[in-house]
Amino acid sequence: MTPRVLVAGVGNVFLSDDGFGVEVVRRLLARGGLPDGVEVADFGIRGMHLAYQLLDGYDGLLLVDTHQRGGAPGTVYRLEHDLDAPRDDTEPGAALDGHGMDPATVLALLAELAVANGVARPVHRVLVVGCEPAVLDEGMGLSEPVAAAVEPALHAVDELVGLLLDSAAPEAVPNASEGVRP
Repeated sequence: MTPRVLVAGVGNVFLSDDGFGVEVVRRLLARGGLPDGVEVADFGIRGMHLAYQLLDGYDGLLLVDTHQRGGAPGTVYRLEHDLDAPRDDTEPGAALDGHGMDPATVLALLAELAVANGVARPVHRVLVVGCEPAVLDEGMGLSEPVAAAVEPALHAVDELVGLLLDSAAPEAVPNASEGVRP
């Protein structure tokens, strides 16, 4: 069975560098050539749509988005989201705002939707390609350092898609009798 991986570009193209994920996914779609089982989609600010899409079940999710970590603008990060980490519920209304959901909120909502729909674990592993933004003000187009980060981000996506596919392959899953949780 071919593993399923979703590459999701998220962000708001009307807030300058926040459109980074959308631009990377646009370039991926134009380039093509991704392996079987890999879907690529521009979710923009439609976090609720992304959460419902994930209920279909994926071995891996690769989110592409801006990510503020204090680095130089244009820095590309490769991160892994801990699906088992305790959830921060400081903003209980955030999950209801279909146009203001950051990836962490989407994944928290996904956990709730999965329970409500009797789905065990719709996504097994979540990786992120993030880029340190320079400008998040109203405006269209990426700043120079973030625009220059799109090509390195494409390489990171290729690398992490391969990692997700490899880790989801049946031979990569340890035998449950070995005491290792898949």
